[in-house]
Amino acid sequence: MTLYDLKPKFQALLRPLVAALAGARVTANQVTLAAAVISVGVGAYITINSESRWVYLLVPVWLFLRMALNAIDGMLAREFAQRSRLGAYLNELTDVISDAALYLPFAFVAPFSLPWIGLVIFLAALSEYAGALGPTIGVSRQYSGPLGKSDRAFVFGALGLWIGSGWPTPEWLFWIMPLCSILLALTVTNRVRAGLREANSSAMP
Repeated sequence: MTLYDLKPKFQALLRPLVAALAGARVTANQVTLAAAVISVGVGAYITINSESRWVYLLVPVWLFLRMALNAIDGMLAREFAQRSRLGAYLNELTDVISDAALYLPFAFVAPFSLPWIGLVIFLAALSEYAGALGPTIGVSRQYSGPLGKSDRAFVFGALGLWIGSGWPTPEWLFWIMPLCSILLALTVTNRVRAGLREANSSAMP
C-alpha cells in the first residue's frame, strides 16, 4: 500500500479541470514539460537561497501542485487521445530530473549531507527505471512500494515544511536519508519481483 493507491480519487477531483484544459487545446506533453521546467526552477531557487529557511516551504507547495500536474498530463493522454511515444519518454525522464532538482536543496541543510541526498536521488532514479522496464519484458509499468514517487513527495514535502517553518533540525533527522535509501532499495527489488511475477503468471498455460 502506497500513496499511489489514492491516485484514482485524486484524478476524479481533477477531471473537470482536465476537460477544460483539453477544450483549450492544452496537450499532455506541454503539461509534462511545464512541470519539469518549474521543478528545476524551484529546486535551483531553493538551492541558491538555502541559507533562508523559509524557501523550503516552496517544496511542499510545489510537490502538491506537481502531483496534480502529473495526474493531469496522464489523464489528458489517456482520456483525450493524446498518447504518444514522445510523451512516454518525457513522462519518465522529466520525473527523474524533477525529483533530483527538488531533493538536492536538502543537501545544504544540516544534519543532511550531499552524499546521502545524492544516494537517495540515485536510488529514486533507479526505482523509476526498474518500474519503467516492465514493458520491455511484456508486462505493465510497475509501481510497487514502499517508497514510490508519491511517498517520496510526502517525505520531502514534510521535511520542507519542517525546515521552512524554522523548527529545529536535530541530529536524529540524519537517519531519515539512510532509511529512505533502504526503502528505495526495497522498492527497486519489489518492482523487479512484481514484473517477473507478472511475466511468469502470463506465461503459464
